[in-house]
Amino acid sequence: MSLLEMKVPSPGESISEVEIAAWLVADGDYVEKDQAIAEVDSDKATLELPAEESGVITLKAAEGDVVKVGQVVCHIDTSAARPEGTKAPASMEPEVSKAAAAAAPSPVAAAPNPDPIKPASYAAGSASPAAAKILKESGVNAANVKATGKDGRITKQDVIAAMSAGFATNAAQGWGGSRDQSREKMSMLRRKIAERLVAVKNETAMLTTFNEVDMKPIMDIRAKYKEAFAKHHEVNLGFMSFFTKAVTEALKLYPAVNAQIDGNEMIFHDYADIGIAVSSPKGLMVPVVRNAEQMSLAEIEREIKRLAIKARDGKITPEDMTGGTFTITNGGVFGSMLSTPIINPPQSAILGMHNVVERPVAIKGQVEIRPIMYVALSYDHRIIDGKESVGFLVKVKEMLENPERMLFGSKDPLQILLGL
Repeated sequence: MSLLEMKVPSPGESISEVEIAAWLVADGDYVEKDQAIAEVDSDKATLELPAEESGVITLKAAEGDVVKVGQVVCHIDTSAARPEGTKAPASMEPEVSKAAAAAAPSPVAAAPNPDPIKPASYAAGSASPAAAKILKESGVNAANVKATGKDGRITKQDVIAAMSAGFATNAAQGWGGSRDQSREKMSMLRRKIAERLVAVKNETAMLTTFNEVDMKPIMDIRAKYKEAFAKHHEVNLGFMSFFTKAVTEALKLYPAVNAQIDGNEMIFHDYADIGIAVSSPKGLMVPVVRNAEQMSLAEIEREIKRLAIKARDGKITPEDMTGGTFTITNGGVFGSMLSTPIINPPQSAILGMHNVVERPVAIKGQVEIRPIMYVALSYDHRIIDGKESVGFLVKVKEMLENPERMLFGSKDPLQILLGL
C-alpha cells in the first residue's frame, strides 16, 4: 500500500486555518488526480481542494472541522486499482485519429447488439454535499436541477447553472406547513463577515450622505452606442463602468476618500483599486478592480465580468478580494430605493447605487419626468470631513450627468478650451 498524505494548502497570506465546508467525495471512493474532493472555507473565500493523485481516499477530518494550514485531512491509496466498470479520464485514454476512424469500415452486415439494461444508480437525482448545501440555502427544489454528475448525481455546478438560468415560479420550495426548526452552523466566511461588520459599526465614526443622479445622459449614451460597443469590445456597456470611472476621477480631487487610517497615521493611495460588490451563491463578495483609474470603460466592464463569473462559479480567490481602496455596491439590481451601505474595512468610504425610477423633477423651471437614481456615500468621519464627503458625491453626480467630463477629468471641456 502506498499512502499519500494530503495537507491543507495555504489559501493566502495571514490565513492560518480553514474550515472543511463540504466533502465532495465519500470515504472509500476512488478519486482521480485533480478531481475536486472538498470545499474549504477561509475567512476570505471558499476554495476547492483537488486530489493530488488518483486512488482510494480515506477522510481524516469531518465537515465543519476547523483545521490548520498544513494539517493532513485525508489519505489517498495510490496503489489501489481503479474499480471495474469505470473509465480513466479522457486525457488518459489513447487518442484515435479522425482519419483512422473515417477509414474504418461500417459494420452494416452485423445486427445491432443492444446494450443490457442497467439498473438505476442509487446516486441518480441525489445531490453532492456541496450541491445539497447550496440547494438548502437557496430554497431550490432538487427536482428542478438537471444532473450531469457521475451516475446522475447533482453537482455544485449543476445547481449554479440552474440558478443562473432561472426557475419557474413554482421551482422554489415553499412553506411546508410544519412547525419544525433547524440549526445550521455559520460558515467561517459568514462569521468573519459578521465580525467585520460589527467592528465597523463599533470602531468607526460612520456617517452617510445622499444625493440624486439624473441618469438620462448615461441612458442616452447606452441606447445610442450599446450595440456598437458590444460588437467592438465583446462586452456589454453597463452602468457600473460609468460609476467606476466617475469615482476614480472624483478620488483625484478628494484623496482622503481613497485613504485609510493605520494607528495614528493616514495612508493615502496614488492609485484607485475599486472593490465591486457582486452576488454569488456563497453570499456577497467584493472582488477588486486594480488600477481602475487607468482603465477605459471597456476594460472596466471586462474586468468586472471576469471577476463576477469567478465569484458565481465559486473560483474567487483571497487575492481577488484584498487590497481595495474604495468600494461600490449596487443594491438597485435587487430593487433597493435607498440604503446606508456599511464601510468595507480598512477602507474609509463606500458608494451605494440604487434602482432607477422615473420621477418628476424641475428642469429650467419646467417639471419633467427623468430617470433618477439615489446614491449614498457612507464614510468614516474620523478621516473624511463633511465638506470632502459632500464634495466627492457632488463631483460624482456632475460627471454622471455630464459624461463628457470623464474624458477631461473633472473639468468641463469648455474650461479646458478656455484654459480655465
